[in-house]
Amino acid sequence: MVGARHGDDTPARLLRLATAGSVDDGKSTLVGRLLHDTKSVLADQLDAVTRASADRGLAAPDLSLLVDGLRAEREQGITIDVAYRYFATPRRTFVLADTPGHVQYTRNTVTGMSTAQLAVLLVDARRGLLEQTRRHAAVAALLGVPHLVLAVNKIDLVGYDQEVHESIAKEFATHASALGYPADRVRTVPVSALVGDNVARPSAATPWYAGPTLLELLETTPVANDPGDGPFRFPVQYVIRPRTPAHPDYRGYAGQVASGVVRPGDPVTVAPAGLATEVARIDTADGPLPHAVPGQSVTLVLRDDLDIGRGDLIAGASAAPTPREELDAALCWLADRPLRPGARLLVKHGTRTVPGVVTELAARFDEQRLGASPAPDLLELNDIGRVRIRCAQALPVDEYAVSRRTGAFLLIDPADGTTAAAGLVGRPLPVLPDGDGPAGPPPGALGHGT
Repeated sequence: MVGARHGDDTPARLLRLATAGSVDDGKSTLVGRLLHDTKSVLADQLDAVTRASADRGLAAPDLSLLVDGLRAEREQGITIDVAYRYFATPRRTFVLADTPGHVQYTRNTVTGMSTAQLAVLLVDARRGLLEQTRRHAAVAALLGVPHLVLAVNKIDLVGYDQEVHESIAKEFATHASALGYPADRVRTVPVSALVGDNVARPSAATPWYAGPTLLELLETTPVANDPGDGPFRFPVQYVIRPRTPAHPDYRGYAGQVASGVVRPGDPVTVAPAGLATEVARIDTADGPLPHAVPGQSVTLVLRDDLDIGRGDLIAGASAAPTPREELDAALCWLADRPLRPGARLLVKHGTRTVPGVVTELAARFDEQRLGASPAPDLLELNDIGRVRIRCAQALPVDEYAVSRRTGAFLLIDPADGTTAAAGLVGRPLPVLPDGDGPAGPPPGALGHGT
């Protein structure tokens, strides 16, 4: 429950996590096991899964059926879309983004990890680290996910072999370190999602493992800084002017607080124009508020009558972003058609969309050898690269390390409106620029939060 308390009287905290793994690593079963063992499954849901499992000739419930909700997912045995699961323990509340493992759906993995504070990556103990495992770790590093947990699944199918687990753990630790993760941000747990070993309860079958269970790790991992600690950012979605006899002069700016906290009387700057004013009132359908925090949808009434419209950004005056027409950014290319220099796309930042041109492909990241290829000719589907974009209008962007919300943008194909890429402003690729092998940036260079 939200608001539950620890035994030491410390308030429970919300943890946003994402799961990812290659096809057949058992991710859906693991997520189903977490939901089952935390008693987050309704009785009728479990009964339906038990019946469906029996129809397939299974002696025990197939817990993956709890999460593979789409018909195509059940038929193919793979996760396709991002699904958000909610569960809780007495110590913490969780929002879990269950992301696809297949390389074809990397774009959905990017979506799921974009707000995660921790990523659980799965590997099959029989196969170890795969290409897609390395790709998922690189995506997590690029997106600034602060903590990684590697679940070495199906440990029962290798006879609970300690050497197998330790070999995989050592290889993953080396890979994560090269991506910029400090050792204390990376943990490895031997699990069997099918029978529940070390998922929510310690397993007697792994006496050589003295660490916490997966659930204990999720309950005790330090939560990243609250978005309210960052600079105030408020993308304007809509201008409210009712022009009624009761409100003849009302002008409010509706939107959702992206980061920071705002209160009446706070000085603010309207970007990109640079207009200065202060907040007069914070309105909602239920009445005015004394303050607003990230995720709240509110209407701001400002002290001065200014020319403000959809796409503008209201920011704290003391730390307003500097609008810029040139964006230097890391990019995950998500379209089937390759990206080449000179491509004309739409840049969507917050609630503003402007035309843009990709003027340079500076580098392409090889997530397998942790090297960067300078000045590639193109970026293909699922490639991660560094690009420079010239926008038709200045955008009030932040560095991604400062604000995930206002430091990120989308590239949209103007021909059909599809999302072609996700970009992160000022984000370094998770490698040294010379690409001489798996050296990676120094710990903390990627800004993995706290």
